[in-house]
Amino acid sequence: MSGFKAFLLRGNVVDLAVGVVIGVAFGNVVTGFVKDLVTPLIAAIGGQPNFAALYFTVNNSKFLYGDFIDLLIAFLLIAAVIYFLVVLPFQALNQRAKKEPPADPTSKKCTECMSEIPKDAKRCAFCAQPQPV
Repeated sequence: MSGFKAFLLRGNVVDLAVGVVIGVAFGNVVTGFVKDLVTPLIAAIGGQPNFAALYFTVNNSKFLYGDFIDLLIAFLLIAAVIYFLVVLPFQALNQRAKKEPPADPTSKKCTECMSEIPKDAKRCAFCAQPQPV
C-alpha cells in the first residue's frame, strides 16, 4: 500500500492530472468558441448553418453523412482556432523570450590602433604593438 501511495504522490502524476483537467477545460472553451461564434459566422456567410439533414438510405438504413461533415468542419475549425490563437502566439512569445548567447568572438580590437586582429594574437599585424592576453 505504501508503494501505491508513493506512486500517487509523485510530482509527475499530480502534474499530469492537473494538465488533463486544464486540457479538458480548455478544450471546452475552444469548442464553445467554435460552436457559438465561428460556426454561426460561417453559416451567416455560407447560408447553411449545418449539414445534419444530409443523408442517404440503403435498405432502410440511414447513412448520416451530413453529421460527419459537421464533425469534420468542427474539427478543422477547432484545429485552426488552436493553431492561430494558441500555437502561433505561444511560438512568438517563446522566440521573443529565447535569447541566444552571444557568439564567442573570433577577433578583438588592437589596444593601440583599434584594428581587428585575431583574439589569440600576441602582436597586432598592423602596428606591431604587443597585445594583452
